[in-house]
Amino acid sequence: MSTIPPTDRPDRPDGTDRNDRTDGTDEHSDLVLTPRDVRFDWDRVPVHWVPGEPTATHVINVLHMLLPEGERWFVRVFQQAVPLITDEELRERVLGFTGQEAMHAEAHQGVLDHFVAKGIDIGPYIAQVEYLFNHLLGDKEGLSPQREREYLIERVAIIAGIEHFTAFLGDWILNAKALDRAGADEIMLDLLRWHGAEEVEHRSVAYDLLRHLDPGYLRRARTMVVSITALLQLWVRGTRFLLAVDPELAGSVEPSVRTAWTAARRGLLPNPVKLGISALRYFSRNYHPSQEGSTRQAIAYLGASPAARAAAH
Repeated sequence: MSTIPPTDRPDRPDGTDRNDRTDGTDEHSDLVLTPRDVRFDWDRVPVHWVPGEPTATHVINVLHMLLPEGERWFVRVFQQAVPLITDEELRERVLGFTGQEAMHAEAHQGVLDHFVAKGIDIGPYIAQVEYLFNHLLGDKEGLSPQREREYLIERVAIIAGIEHFTAFLGDWILNAKALDRAGADEIMLDLLRWHGAEEVEHRSVAYDLLRHLDPGYLRRARTMVVSITALLQLWVRGTRFLLAVDPELAGSVEPSVRTAWTAARRGLLPNPVKLGISALRYFSRNYHPSQEGSTRQAIAYLGASPAARAAAH
């Protein structure tokens, strides 16, 4: 089984980590964000990598369909934003962020290739994801310099909202011991926890970039609504799609909110109530991503991850 570094939530009476402040700062903010050139061998990993739990497995598998194109889009947008950054320290963090996100895209692309080899036709869903990121949210021609800048900042704001959710999911997967107890595949868990740990590690970058370009509240709140709506629709559609096209299931498993809710109560999926509460925190005027998750725990996992350790040698 994979080993998860023990959570350090009890360090404070309110359950937060002493190393992660809640005043908009982070004692680990001087960390250098380093891309880790990880490799995973998917040959022996089953499509249903949580044994006997096809719904829970495919809810999480939606990540693999969303992330390659989504994170490549993150990288393109942030590369366009770099010339607008006047803070050198933030510039370095943004560059580190883009390097990590590029590695995430490649790692999840490996899972997609594995799905195709297993006979899962993911093409129709991937085409929709590509249309979203490359067309609807892609670069626009003919914009004035002012409108082009505004459109760029708008996309940075959307990414900041999405990164709030990826940090939440990263914190969840680092502590999802129920997946270990259920016999989840160790290689898949390492991918998800390596990625989740890096999401916690760089959780403040997108938000800090947004605040650097637009310190106002309205855009941040408005684009979070966009992010919530889009992610919910994409996730529900993706889960239904995978359950329908999975040749091992042959349509025998119907999408069910009750099944997903039961899996969440057992700890195999994120708790929707906690996810909703986390989303609401983003709308607080005092919000900062350093309030989410534990940098210390993320770094501990990155030091123990088989893939991350191998990449370091």
